[in-house]
Amino acid sequence: MNFIQPNWPAPRHIKAYTTVRSAWSARTEGEPLKTLLNLPEEPIWLKQTHSAIALPATPENLDKNGDASFTSATNRVCIALTADCLPVLITNRQGTAVAAIHAGWRGLSAGVIEETLHAMHLPEEDVLIWLGPAIGPQKFEVGKDVYDAFISRHEESASAFMPHAEGKWLANLYELARIRLRLRGITQIYGGDFCTYSQPDLFFSFRRDKGKQGNMANLIWIEG
Repeated sequence: MNFIQPNWPAPRHIKAYTTVRSAWSARTEGEPLKTLLNLPEEPIWLKQTHSAIALPATPENLDKNGDASFTSATNRVCIALTADCLPVLITNRQGTAVAAIHAGWRGLSAGVIEETLHAMHLPEEDVLIWLGPAIGPQKFEVGKDVYDAFISRHEESASAFMPHAEGKWLANLYELARIRLRLRGITQIYGGDFCTYSQPDLFFSFRRDKGKQGNMANLIWIEG
């Protein structure tokens, strides 16, 4: 297996994949990603900085700082690299727009999902979301800084934190994303059933591998 495909009701011309660790890594000299997934173009790579910056996936934005890209152009590949952070792929029922988001806790709390959706101008009832492989709720221990970052913006986020130890919580990235999406009126949310930390056969994990790991590529495009 080289990749995982979202299980969601996207139109057939929407192509979306997450690579697995045995197939590809951003840190190794393996098979080029374009060849592995038969991409129509080289992806629009961004310099991910755990921000809330969402950019159009255009050649002009290649290598710019940003953590999400979006497009309505055919054959333009949006990509997000992850290794515990939450990848979010977006399209709509009509398949006229797509986006890929890198949502670590900093970007998620800062509103990277909301910024991307705002830039895409899609009716909430048409939006389809896939939450890709991220660190699971039993393995993501966080401190008060993370807890406060979310609760200060949305009190509803408290339900995504389980007290764990003195001044520590177990955070559910998937649920934190779902809460924010539901608050925007988006209910067609899929995925969220992997754990990068607990599934070493499939995924890289920054926490498990102490920063000595590669990355999964999460890609989406409109086939033209």
